[in-house]
Amino acid sequence: MLRAMDNVNFTIDEGEFVVILGPSGAGKSTLLNLLGGLDSATSGQIVVNGEHVENFNDNELTKYRAKNVGFIFQFYNLIPNLTAIENVELMKDIVDVHIDGKAVLNSVGLAGHANQFPAQLSGGEQQRVSIARAVAKQPAMLLCDEPTGALDSNTGVLILNLLQDMSNNKNTTVIIVTHNAILAEAADKVIRIKNGQIEDIAINEHPKKVDELEW
Repeated sequence: MLRAMDNVNFTIDEGEFVVILGPSGAGKSTLLNLLGGLDSATSGQIVVNGEHVENFNDNELTKYRAKNVGFIFQFYNLIPNLTAIENVELMKDIVDVHIDGKAVLNSVGLAGHANQFPAQLSGGEQQRVSIARAVAKQPAMLLCDEPTGALDSNTGVLILNLLQDMSNNKNTTVIIVTHNAILAEAADKVIRIKNGQIEDIAINEHPKKVDELEW
């Protein structure tokens, strides 16, 4: 039997800034999907805040994702007939939190693009709207699959600063899948994956600020 993930065992504390590293096909995205309740494990346990995600039915998984998880994918998944701010404020229908769409767009450097439609935005700008949408719901856990892949270096640093700030100041658990090993220096914990298995877990006692990294 071919296993996408095998003998994977780790713990992530609330509010940690975690980087998952590994080559393409190592299982990084699969791991995010399992944590987020998008894929189901065939064996083992996935425990989040004391709840066994692997035992949830479809309705419970939907509630779990809505309440606890924000996703940042490599693909933007924006609704084309809604403006940037409307895409962000869609989260009001999912979670019971106040969402200031303009403020969230400003935090990702898109203050002047609130009323533009996805087709009027560049790929990098669309990615930032998708990031703003994930951040807006104030999730307990942010799962980020190459969140800066479509961004230039300056904008990438802006976004990573935002994610690190959410971890440090809002106690959001941020888990980032990336090929960029430099980001490991800013992480509280670094998980390296190869061939569907954990190769190494390292604790960073003195993580750097994103601004301090040499890109």
